[in-house]
Amino acid sequence: MFAATQRWLKGWIFQLKEKEPGEVQLVMRRVFILPTRPGLAFIGLLLIMLIGSINYTLGLGFVLTFFTGSCAIVDMYMTAKNLAFLHLSPGRAQPVFAGDEAQFELLVRNATPRDRYAIWLGFQEDGEPRQSIDVAAKGSAAIVLSRPTTERGWLAAPRVRLFTRFPLGLFGAWSYWQPDLKVLVYPQPEVAPPPLPTTGAAREDGHGTVGLDNFSGIRNYQPGDPMRHLAWRQIARLHPADGGNLVSKHFEGGAVSDLLLELNALPPQLDIDVRLSRLTAWVLEAERRSLPYALTVGHRQIAQGLGEAHCADCLRVLALYGKEGA
Repeated sequence: MFAATQRWLKGWIFQLKEKEPGEVQLVMRRVFILPTRPGLAFIGLLLIMLIGSINYTLGLGFVLTFFTGSCAIVDMYMTAKNLAFLHLSPGRAQPVFAGDEAQFELLVRNATPRDRYAIWLGFQEDGEPRQSIDVAAKGSAAIVLSRPTTERGWLAAPRVRLFTRFPLGLFGAWSYWQPDLKVLVYPQPEVAPPPLPTTGAAREDGHGTVGLDNFSGIRNYQPGDPMRHLAWRQIARLHPADGGNLVSKHFEGGAVSDLLLELNALPPQLDIDVRLSRLTAWVLEAERRSLPYALTVGHRQIAQGLGEAHCADCLRVLALYGKEGA
């Protein structure tokens, strides 16, 4: 009951919402303001000046006290207006791999004839905002906030906090915004995956070969490469004791029609995330080598293809496999 009451108070006082689709305007009710530490010190100084002016009946002291107090009131008004009536909207969010930084683009539009300066933005859960922007009159600005990723699936943007102390820093105005923006996080590719399987049914060790027709070049030896593919002539030129490495012949072409990447064909004793990471690495490897491939994950089947759109479809299926609402 206490948690529900607290959420209701936050929603009523701070206008906090779970999701705000489309463009949002920061009306005055959504802007909150309080004195900063320098502002509290300034208020204390005003009280001392007022007490001294009353005690010694100083006419000029009263003038100076009320003049500086008026400046503080003007600063409070300008600080609140520096944040009010801004238009906020979500921008683009490109997919990333697990472990990388998710980039959330946020757009700030100023429809008023007043320039806005030193507006700080950041995620609420990160504490104090660390990035600032200036928005010209009748103009707009974009800012990108980063968030680390740890697992695959959809990652929604956390609540954003906007803050400003402009112009004198005596008062701080802030507001909250929950953008309707999310990033698709792909599984992290396996670091050293086995070679691509030659057919849909991978062997127990996950090894296989694909494309054995056209010689493409020399590459570093990978575990699972056949002994007959070792480039003995190149290996013989430099002894391993002198810094030489094993190298293998690399082939392109061949049985590309048999390149089926299937989740159920991988060893079942592997964790599901490990298998998805292996399939992710195979998808990227097939794209790099321009080998058409098909993907079967659970009940989802993607026909054989190649290209950026085909790769994005496969990675999306891998990212959302087993996720709620996928």
